Parts: sequence; structure tokens; C-alpha cells
Amino acid sequence: MRVLLLGTTGYHPTDDRQTACVLLPDLGIAFDAGTGMYRVGRHLTTDTLDIFISHAHLDHVVGLTYFFTLLYEKEVKRITVHGDAAKLASVRENLFSEQFFPVKPVFQWEPVQPRMTLPNGSELKAFPLLHPGGSLGYRLEHEGKSLAYVTDTTAAEDAPYIEDIRGVDLLLHECNFPNGQDELAKKTGHSCLDDVARVAAAAHVKRLVLIHFDPVLEVPAQQIADARKIFPALEAGSDNMELIV
Repeated sequence: MRVLLLGTTGYHPTDDRQTACVLLPDLGIAFDAGTGMYRVGRHLTTDTLDIFISHAHLDHVVGLTYFFTLLYEKEVKRITVHGDAAKLASVRENLFSEQFFPVKPVFQWEPVQPRMTLPNGSELKAFPLLHPGGSLGYRLEHEGKSLAYVTDTTAAEDAPYIEDIRGVDLLLHECNFPNGQDELAKKTGHSCLDDVARVAAAAHVKRLVLIHFDPVLEVPAQQIADARKIFPALEAGSDNMELIV
């Protein structure tokens, strides 16, 4: 599986990073639709696209309003947005209200199921995460390879979702804050670096790539190097990074 990181920050974009969006271009799958969504058209190789939304905060859904640009760059016969039913309804009613966006969206809306078999044969599992208002994580299995997408949650060695991500080949996990911001992380429903490394170690994943960094509180390179003592196969993700699973 080819995995492209199209947006690796949270809250708002910066000069170097767009907000949350991960694309599997050859499977026609995306996780979240932040500002990084504007890059999808130049990479997508399929004529369908299934987007799985973690939650409805703007840094994860605003890119749903970019689809006329995407369709100009690439012919896509079907676009389906999946997520928690209540959050999909909120996005439809608010983000696409006539006052905010005058044209009806060109895609379908489909509540995500706990387990789904996708048209391309992939198996997908959705699981709950701890975050204000609620969030979803996803695990995808395709032709013997696996990845997990976990964003907007507070990492902990005993987090319930550890069993959902156990043994994956690639874990994409938010690292919103550097170490030392524990209280802020708990208050906002986000994670600090070492806690994410401990989750990866506890779940025995093969590779950890950090995503969803705070746009202001940068994670120092030395902290990332030190975190490899907890989980060696750890690296920081960046926009336009390509990963092979």
C-alpha cells in the first residue's frame, strides 16, 4: 500500500504543513479531509474515493468544500464520505448550509460501520477514541498489510484502542504536543510524544509515524530522538511524505 501524508498539522495550516489528510492513492481511500485535501486530485489513481472522517472539527473536514477543484484535476465517478452518523449530519447541515457554501456537495454520505468490507476488498474497522465531542480511529487491512490511523485522542499505555491497533505494520498517530504539556493534552484531548511512543510499544506495531502536530508548539528533534529509546521504529511525518506498507 502506498500512503501519502497530505496534511500533518492540526488546528490551522502553517507554511510547511496543511491540516489532517492521509491518502491511499491506489486504493481510493482517504482519512480525514482537512486543508491537505486540496492535494488529492494530483495523486489519486482511482475513479472512486472513500473518505473516512475521524470527527467533525474544522481542521478535519473543511477540505470537503474543496471538491470542485479536485474534480477539475481528476475525473471521479463516486465520492463517499463515511463517519459517525451524527457528525456527518452536522457537517451537512452546517458546513454545507447555504449561508456558508452555496452549492450542494457532489458526494454521498454513509455512516461508518464498526466493521466494513470496502469495494476494493479492504477490511476496515472503526473504533472510538477519547476526544471532546468524540472521535474515531481506523484500522485498514489490505492484501496482508495493515495500517491504523489514530488522531485527536489522548495517548496512554492503557488506552482501550491499543487492542484495535495491535500488530499493525504502520501506525499513524497524532503527536500534537511535545513532552511536558500533559495537562494541556488532557484538557484538549490530544497526546504528548512519549505517551504515543509507549502506545506503539504496548501495541507491538512495526512502525510509528507521527502526525497532527500542533502548529505552534513544535516537537523538538532531540525529544523525537529520545523517544526512540521507548519505541525505536519511530519517525516524524511531514507533508507530502510517501510511505510504503
